[in-house]
Amino acid sequence: MDWSDRIGRRIKLRDLHVMLAVAESGSMAKASQKLAISHPVVSKTISDLEQTLGVKLFDRTSRGVEVTNCGAALLKCGVSVFDEMRQGLKQIEFLTDPTSGELAVGCSEIMNAGIMPAICERLLQQHPGVQLQVIHADVALLQFNPLRERKVELMVGRLPDPFVEDDLAVEPLLQEPFVAVAGVNSPWARRRRVELADLMEESWVLPPLDSTPGRIISGIFVASGLKSPRPEIATLSIQLTTTLIATGKFVGVLPNSVAQFSSRRVGLKILPAKLPTTLDAIAILTVKNRTPGPLAKLFIEQARSVAKSLST
Repeated sequence: MDWSDRIGRRIKLRDLHVMLAVAESGSMAKASQKLAISHPVVSKTISDLEQTLGVKLFDRTSRGVEVTNCGAALLKCGVSVFDEMRQGLKQIEFLTDPTSGELAVGCSEIMNAGIMPAICERLLQQHPGVQLQVIHADVALLQFNPLRERKVELMVGRLPDPFVEDDLAVEPLLQEPFVAVAGVNSPWARRRRVELADLMEESWVLPPLDSTPGRIISGIFVASGLKSPRPEIATLSIQLTTTLIATGKFVGVLPNSVAQFSSRRVGLKILPAKLPTTLDAIAILTVKNRTPGPLAKLFIEQARSVAKSLST
């Protein structure tokens, strides 16, 4: 079988495009409508592909078509081909005008309250024509589908332990500690020495104890020889948490980046209480063997810079 002849001369990108449309639509009729070409053209394209490769790509049924194992293998390669071409076009666009382009990033609410604004600000200062699209996707909750389905090019989040996603590449940015916080007008904000035990009788705003951040914070209290306090308000909303703490009537425990970047914005004060070190890492996630676009690379550079500023 002369594969170079069959692939180089007889299989075209248009053929792969038609095949992808048929697989996504589940029928040749729907694919022809989607592509605005006739049904016979779609049918002939698939038949010619099958004849060229010598394998069946689709099983025809009364309900439409189903991809065979051989078809799935070709589809996987086809998706990769179009993804690489898309990145190549982005690279050309970037080389033509480095100040423009679009980048979709996935992250959780707590990242948006922490390092994300700083990363976005630095990136847009250098490239003001770039358009960033930030989509909710929580790494800690294993919400990786937007990344795998190419709805985002990368994700930023707190890395679960253990991390078992073999198809994803991970770049740790920093090991982030948690800190005790109060409002700037709280009496605790004026104290030079504060122990975690001193705050036990205060009104707390904390994540629910059965949530991932709740378990982490509960472990901090246990490691300090204390029983985790019963929060007056239990919430996963970081906006509600920081707003309530800023009133001076509540205290809480937040990731260091959230506390630092929220201190001026909403009026928080990091208390000098020493908390046990956690081993949770903030990381950037991409898909292995998928070439990041030029804007994704610039974003990663700025993320490293912000992480370094928090670590020093």
